[in-house]
Amino acid sequence: MTKLLLSVHVLVAILTVGSITVAASMFPRHALRALAGERPEGRPEGIGTAVLLHRICCGYALAGVAVPVFGIATGAQLGVLTDAWLIVSLVLTTLAAALLGLAVLPGQRRLLALAEDAAGEEEARPVAARLTMLTGVFNVLWAVVVVLMIVRPGSTTSA
Repeated sequence: MTKLLLSVHVLVAILTVGSITVAASMFPRHALRALAGERPEGRPEGIGTAVLLHRICCGYALAGVAVPVFGIATGAQLGVLTDAWLIVSLVLTTLAAALLGLAVLPGQRRLLALAEDAAGEEEARPVAARLTMLTGVFNVLWAVVVVLMIVRPGSTTSA
């Protein structure tokens, strides 16, 4: 059962977090490109790509709830729920989820609203820069979690 739980945990993490990481990283550039584009039908050219990237982030964020669920189930099976590396990983995962839900996704919505309202690029550029920074922090948090999951400091099975 442990191998099944671990396999599902890793697969869901790769599919959800990987997709969010890529889509969120690409979003600011495509939103700014849409702002700079022509508006043939009152809608910025290229806004569809930014909207799609935002939908990917939102959808996979909901599915990503399964990552810690299966991670905790795996940790319980292995008897490592009180190990420091797992507790730190859970705290970092919570921080990453909060950052995504409270800053990255709202920042994407704000940038989309600016693009839809035909706001000036100079107004959107600082929003995009902040969003890029927040997305980078989100990505680094997940990178640290991945390293902790692999190295497992203090674990008897650590590499």
